[in-house]
Order: sequence, then structure tokens, then C-alpha cells
Amino acid sequence: MNWIKKKSLPAIKPISYENHPCNTLPDLWQTLYNSYNSAKNRPINNCFLNEIPQANTIKWPSFSKQELRDTIAKCSLSLFPGPDHISWRHLKPLVSDNNCLGKILNIANACFNLEYWPFHFKAANSIIIPKPNKESCSTPKSF
Repeated sequence: MNWIKKKSLPAIKPISYENHPCNTLPDLWQTLYNSYNSAKNRPINNCFLNEIPQANTIKWPSFSKQELRDTIAKCSLSLFPGPDHISWRHLKPLVSDNNCLGKILNIANACFNLEYWPFHFKAANSIIIPKPNKESCSTPKSF
């Protein structure tokens, strides 16, 4: 049958950085690190911050049950879960139960009141996707 023939793999080029190919995983990670942290050691002049008038601190308003339900309803079930592996598919049924929703709201509002953000709230999984219509994906700037 024609549809089960072995398909040949496309020709590939390694990602290169400073005219050197990244043929090993450590080379690739170093290249990505250098690309995304290229401004790391640049001097920063933040004197303009002193000219900004200081605003009064305001208390963060608590989340309401309806606000949380409306926000979660807008989230797609196909989105990738975060570091805690909880997807919207798991969270949407939980907020339909008033008892569970109350507990989730208590956690969220306690984080605002205590000004404490658990690590999982600050972490994200990043998936590097090549930019469309790029002829070559051999440089880090193509992503």
C-alpha cells in the first residue's frame, strides 16, 4: 500500500551560535542561555526611578466567586498545564462546587493579604516554538 511507505526525514541543519554549530545538548543549552541573557551584564542607569513620585499603598480587593468562575470559564481546556500539572480541565469542575470554590478563594485571597506568592504561582513551563515563515531555524533568533 502506498500510504505506508517509509517517509524520508527532511534535511536538517543544527542551530549555530557565533558561526559554531550546536551539536551537543550542553552546546545548545549554552547557546539558548547566551541568547536569552544577552543583556545580563549591561550597566543599568535607574536614576529615573528617583524622579517618579511615590504612590500610596492600596489594599488589594478580594476575589469574588463570580469573578473567579468567569475568569476560569474563559480558559481553554487545551492549554498546557503548569508546573503543578493541574490543567483547566481539572480546575473547571472544582469551581462549580461552592465548597471547593470557597477554599480556592481563601488561598488566593490569603496570598494577597500576606503578600506571599508560592513558587508554583511564579513558575511557568516554556515551550520554544519556531517563528512562522522563517527560511532557516538554525539561529536562536528564529524562535
